[in-house]
Amino acid sequence: MNEMTKQETRRSGMKTIDMVYIAVFAALMAVCSWISIPTTVPFTLQTFGVFIAVGILGGKRGTLAVLVYILLGAVGLPVFAGFTGGLGALLGTSGGYIVGFLFSALSMWLMEKTLGRGAIVQIVSMVVGLIVCYAFGTVWFMAVYTSQTGAVGLMTVLGWCIFPFIIPDLLKIALAFGLSNRLRRYVA
Repeated sequence: MNEMTKQETRRSGMKTIDMVYIAVFAALMAVCSWISIPTTVPFTLQTFGVFIAVGILGGKRGTLAVLVYILLGAVGLPVFAGFTGGLGALLGTSGGYIVGFLFSALSMWLMEKTLGRGAIVQIVSMVVGLIVCYAFGTVWFMAVYTSQTGAVGLMTVLGWCIFPFIIPDLLKIALAFGLSNRLRRYVA
C-alpha cells in the first residue's frame, strides 16, 4: 500500500469512527429522554445526554450528535421524552428546550474552542450550556403558550419550567462531568 492510500484509509477510517460515535451518542440521548423520574414535574435525563455527548466527544462531534438526535425526532422517530417525536413535539411548548440542546452544545463547543478542555472550563461550559437551554426554551415556551392559551408571566413560566429542574440539572452536570473525564480516554 502506498503512502497516499494509507493516508486516505486513515482519514476515511477516522470519519467512519466519528460517525459511529455520533450515532451512538444520539441513541444515548434518546435512551436518556425515555428515562423519566416521576415526580410532580417528571424529570428525564435528556440534558445529561447532551452534557455527556459534548463532554466525551468534544464540541464538534458532540454537537453533531445533538443535531442528529433532534433531526431523528423531527422526522417522527419517538426519541423525545415520553416516546414522542415529530414536528408537533418540536413546535409545542417544550420544543424550545429540545432545540435549546443544540444551542447548549454549540455554546459548550465555543467555550472548548476558545478556552480549551480543562476541568474548570468543562464545568463552566456545561453550566453556561444549561443556562442557554433554559433561556431559549423559556422564550419559546412563552411564545407558544401565549399563542395557544393566552399571556403568561415570566415568573410563572420559570416556576413551571426552570425552578423545579435546577437542582436535578446541576446533579446531571456533576455526573456528566465525572463520567466524561473517566470515559473520554477510551474514545478515539
